[in-house]
Amino acid sequence: MQLVELIEQAVVGLGYELVDFETSPRGRLLRVFVDKPDGQAGIGIDDCTAVSNHLSRLLTVENVDYDRLEVSSPGMDRVLRKIGDWQRFAGQDVQFKLRLAIGNQRNFAGRIVGLREQHVVVAIEGEEREFPVDGIEKARLVPKF
Repeated sequence: MQLVELIEQAVVGLGYELVDFETSPRGRLLRVFVDKPDGQAGIGIDDCTAVSNHLSRLLTVENVDYDRLEVSSPGMDRVLRKIGDWQRFAGQDVQFKLRLAIGNQRNFAGRIVGLREQHVVVAIEGEEREFPVDGIEKARLVPKF
């Protein structure tokens, strides 16, 4: 089992959602971003502590060699990785980058409308545009203050 699958299985088993997972170049730092499933209140310090303690024990048992583990909430500028994120955060502002440019443009910003048949629908300057989900390289919510 790959490390990310091991961590996701453990996080889901604790009742959380794995939002993102990062490692340093040599795998010495493991950074895990977790959230609560749809419709629940955000992540607090107690949630991060519970996940961190569980993962520390699990990684020891699985003989994973690392120096530091960080567990955090995804933050207000949460990354959108899963197809369901686009439906879950409909109505919120987003910035995203495409794998391949449309014309000369790879970076876009707008308001998430939702999903239509494996396409993300985003309102950009009042016009709804569709982008294939697998054509999006990275995307983040844009927090409002």
